[in-house]
Amino acid sequence: MFNAEIYISLKKTVADPQGLTVKHALESLGYKGLKDVRMGKLVRLQLDSKNRAEAETEVKGMCEKLLANPIIEEFSFKIESA
Repeated sequence: MFNAEIYISLKKTVADPQGLTVKHALESLGYKGLKDVRMGKLVRLQLDSKNRAEAETEVKGMCEKLLANPIIEEFSFKIESA
């Protein structure tokens, strides 16, 4: 059994209007000196894979086929034994 955490974010070349809105809101609350704010998604999965290599292959496939839009998003993940 493995736990996976997948982080999905917009590519650096893609504008992030949600991040910009959050940046402005934080600045209006008095948090100055923010250079940039980027928003993303965190997906947590529990996998019943035989080994870490199989879990990594499954998670990568899930990201490429469904969880992340490869045109505008990038992803990274970490896998730990449950």
